[in-house]
Amino acid sequence: MPDWQLSKVTKNKLIVILGPTSSGKSALAIALAKKFNGEIISADSRQVYKGMDLGTGKVTKKEQKTIPHHLLDVASPKRQFTVAEYQSYVKSAIAQITYNEKVPFLVGGTPFYIYAVIDDLQIPEVKPNLKLRKQLEKKSAAELFKILKKLDPRRAKNIDPHNPRRLIRAIEIIKATGQPIPLLRNPELDSGSPDALLLGIKKNPEELKKLIKARLEKRLKQGMVKEIKKLLKQGVSHKRLFELGLEYRYVSEYLKRSLSYQEMKDQLLSAIVKFSKRQMTWFKTDKRIHWIRNQVQAEQLIRKLLF
Repeated sequence: MPDWQLSKVTKNKLIVILGPTSSGKSALAIALAKKFNGEIISADSRQVYKGMDLGTGKVTKKEQKTIPHHLLDVASPKRQFTVAEYQSYVKSAIAQITYNEKVPFLVGGTPFYIYAVIDDLQIPEVKPNLKLRKQLEKKSAAELFKILKKLDPRRAKNIDPHNPRRLIRAIEIIKATGQPIPLLRNPELDSGSPDALLLGIKKNPEELKKLIKARLEKRLKQGMVKEIKKLLKQGVSHKRLFELGLEYRYVSEYLKRSLSYQEMKDQLLSAIVKFSKRQMTWFKTDKRIHWIRNQVQAEQLIRKLLF
């Protein structure tokens, strides 16, 4: 008998499964959602985009049929999907899931997206400043990062330093509000939230590197380059691909013949490993996270929350 039938689930509970890329979040989430009558909400800043499947590690259509998934394929990759939009979508999804007396599982590795939900961050509604953008677009990513670091050192630590669009948007918000970007989380909440259970998947660095390498090889064999060629045919520019994350950035360079296939693979692997370290740097500062090594540990903690 599934655990969810043993007791009526209390509403307003949220289970968060987080961790670095390639750590096995999706597989664990599906197993747990099946056991505890749950539905999954993606907390990945790129899986919201249509047509970006292999490059983002999105669960397959077959896997999506086993457990309902939310916040996948909700936006066009041609435009930026904001954190404020994401936050609004997730609130609606959680309300729908709990109304149906099911358990929402928030699953992913994008810290800003996760904390925007669990800490209900007040995201500034800042309209685009076209004049400022025009000035900033003339600068390199390194120059933009230097400006942001001076304006808001804390935000500079958790942003992609090679992504001009995100750097420009961060500078734009700071200039408009006269304040730093909101904290990813409120330190006062470190003692723990009564409604959210944060489970982090723990892997040692060498094990994680092997998983990242194997996953990258698998994605390439499955047709990740072909997927990105298709996006280009659909009108997604090389410039936009550069903004959509590491896989799209390096494969774009390969397709432009700026890198050989082997150079693309080697540099992409190195970049993903560095990115995973950056993810862990942020997650490790949150004392609310329960670091787990297997499904049994996760189930024990979930039962304490729900029953």
